[in-house]
Amino acid sequence: MTQPECIIEIEALSTQFGDQVVHRDINLCVYHGEILTLIGGSGSGKTTLLRQMLGLEEPTKGSVRIFGGAYDDATFNLKKKNIHNRSGVLFQQGALFSALTVFDNVALPLRELHMLSESMIRNLVMMKLDMVAIGPEHADKMPATLSGGMIKRVALARALALDPELLFLDEPTAGLDPELSESFIELVLTLRSEMDLTIVMVTHDLDTLVALSDRIAVLADKQIVITGTLGEVCQFQHSFITSFFKNIRHKFEPKNYSEQTWKTAPMPS
Repeated sequence: MTQPECIIEIEALSTQFGDQVVHRDINLCVYHGEILTLIGGSGSGKTTLLRQMLGLEEPTKGSVRIFGGAYDDATFNLKKKNIHNRSGVLFQQGALFSALTVFDNVALPLRELHMLSESMIRNLVMMKLDMVAIGPEHADKMPATLSGGMIKRVALARALALDPELLFLDEPTAGLDPELSESFIELVLTLRSEMDLTIVMVTHDLDTLVALSDRIAVLADKQIVITGTLGEVCQFQHSFITSFFKNIRHKFEPKNYSEQTWKTAPMPS
């Protein structure tokens, strides 16, 4: 079987703030087309690692390569804008700009390109809103008037505005009731298929993790202690994993998609 392309490659990454060691010698590869979920306890460094993948923070040692470009490469700044245009981010609380309408929030990344006419931007914004099941009657609303579920969908539309290849989801279903959460999960799966997305997700929600994850990377003891399918991770002996999965251990089998595509893919050495 041909090994999938590595979209994000982290090699020998260590992070330290003063005397506090957050990460120690982390290696990870995110493969094209998969949904990889990052889990870990409070203070394990999940958010820091996510920010390093996004290029918002630099590791103390090691490298992060995205689409083949390294954040520690002196020439990378020339490529950084292009790479960011190929990525989208859904922040935990949506992070919509409160002073902008729904339409203007989604239009913002398109306008920052300085390449598109307003008529083209309008067509693209309405198309993205339609993709996430937000009707045109909501385009002129302010974020303060939206429900939690609508905020998530508008934020997702903004993350998809530039047709990214890579999508980051930070607690995508946090704060949603079960029905809205299930609807959002179905939306993400549909968009992944339609747009050929590679997704990196951070979540504490077990239902979301089980429904979406192809592979799971577990941050504990300042390292990634295991990366694998749900079944593989549940069988791994570690105190954090035992506690995190205590209610589902032995109840879920790995998805066929994960087993066939990712189980045998090697990790970078």
